[in-house]
Amino acid sequence: MAETETPQIYLITPPEFELSTFPELLGRVLDSAEIACIRLALATRDEDRICRAADAVREVAHTRDIALVIEEHVLLAQRIGLDGVHLTDGSRSVRKTRKDLGADAIVGAFCGQSRHDGLIAGEVGADYISFGPVGDSPLGDGTRAETELFEWWSEVVEVPVVAEGALDVKTVAELSGYTDFFGFGEEVWTADDPVKALSDLIAAMG
Repeated sequence: MAETETPQIYLITPPEFELSTFPELLGRVLDSAEIACIRLALATRDEDRICRAADAVREVAHTRDIALVIEEHVLLAQRIGLDGVHLTDGSRSVRKTRKDLGADAIVGAFCGQSRHDGLIAGEVGADYISFGPVGDSPLGDGTRAETELFEWWSEVVEVPVVAEGALDVKTVAELSGYTDFFGFGEEVWTADDPVKALSDLIAAMG
């Protein structure tokens, strides 16, 4: 992407939330900025809880014409009328998922820090590639997706790229010229004021 373009916002839900309160908070956050897409990324494996959460988030998102994808659960994406799926196993499931969901569905792939995996995922049908974490995180093995990866990708590859994981205003400012999307999740939801937290991150894009 051209360095003069401003990245779009890809909002990632908390891994757990209360259905009685989160939709209202989500609506306020969505109304505060232009959001391109939402990812439902729940930690639970309980089908009923996932479906009820998806129904609630979908209503808030689709009322505002914002796409909603779900993390991993391809069958549920089809069954409950979501816009697509975000895969977390790199390129491995992309081809089959694209076949299962069809050409119109959104299929994204998280590829960690691997440009090779990202390239393969793009070649076999992913709509976007996500790399991360871009900041320091105690999770995983501590490996980061460095700025150089995004610089290279923006120069060589046309498939849109998402920067996510342990973002702060400093990393947002560093990466804003080299990524198509910022995936904001816990950076927003763990703040005392999620609307202000998102505003501060957006301001860092310049």
